[in-house]
Amino acid sequence: MTAATGGTTVGVPRESGADERRVALVPKVVEKLRTRGVEVVVESGAGLGALIPDDLYVAAGATIGDPWSADVVVKVAPPSTEEIGRLRSGTTLIGFLAPRTAPESLAALKSAGVVAFAMESIPRISRAQSMDALSSQGNVAGYKAVLLAAERSTRFFPMLTTAAGTVKPAQALVLGVGVAGLQALATAKRLGARTTGYDVRPEVADQVRSLGAQWLDLGIEAVGEGGYARELTEDERAEQQKRLEEAITGFDVVITTANVPGRKAPTLVTARAVEGMRPGSVVVDMAGESGGNCELTKPGEVIVEHDVTIASPLNLPATMPEHASELYARNVSALLELMLDDDGALAPDFDDEVLAQSCVTREVGA
Repeated sequence: MTAATGGTTVGVPRESGADERRVALVPKVVEKLRTRGVEVVVESGAGLGALIPDDLYVAAGATIGDPWSADVVVKVAPPSTEEIGRLRSGTTLIGFLAPRTAPESLAALKSAGVVAFAMESIPRISRAQSMDALSSQGNVAGYKAVLLAAERSTRFFPMLTTAAGTVKPAQALVLGVGVAGLQALATAKRLGARTTGYDVRPEVADQVRSLGAQWLDLGIEAVGEGGYARELTEDERAEQQKRLEEAITGFDVVITTANVPGRKAPTLVTARAVEGMRPGSVVVDMAGESGGNCELTKPGEVIVEHDVTIASPLNLPATMPEHASELYARNVSALLELMLDDDGALAPDFDDEVLAQSCVTREVGA
């Protein structure tokens, strides 16, 4: 289906995941795309999880209808097998597609003739910052993780001076200080905790200190490519765990965010470290979807071991769907606009670094 104006049609389906409340486009972004000659078709109820009713999309210029026959389909979560079956050959798909961990889905998309762009494959370069959905959603997750830690903690985060005496502030440690970790540090600091950050990439130490946090230096470095950490050697991992075990016992709250793309999350918080923490302490493991950074983590669950609460929430951005959707929609729109010509027609230039790296399925020779 091509827009009557000669531009592009964009379809926004309702997310099918039980816990996915985000939506790929919000009305403000629909309005912006309309100025480019883009027609937007939204599936009825697509925005309800983010508290956006159909009439707000209509007021923004969208049509309520079948999104799957559009030129471009934009999603948040990877498509299900059924959803892939609804995509026609030649359709462009934009969304989180798990290209490193779901090869069978990519194969199905390629077989269906779909040109797919993975939001997690956007290169981390200055020109693509507006499209960096991993960062935008990481900010949401880091913020929410601290709120969960504060809720589960048996202690105040800030120092309180009362008629009954003074209560010391909580000591919070964030392991892994990418976007989510930095946001976690900033949020914990705003709540009044004394904060410390750790990462195997020493170049982020200044960013940690700029947030008023201390830097935990364990003397182990593992600088990787694309702003990520490389996987540690066995000897480095053993030494890291030994030093972390000693350090972790001094903290009331530990929030972990460490991931290595395409691999199981590294173990940073051992069972022995948990046993050494003070009763009432909290571990929030943000890496549960890739196995977890805590040895005792049960992904998606909240458990108590040695009187320490260990929470491993999944898909934290979906628990704050309004702002998470707003940020994600801006990322999707920025990527989509890079594919449009001056008339609003779809004309992706695959010599462009951003499009070349984020495109994960495409017909050979196209």
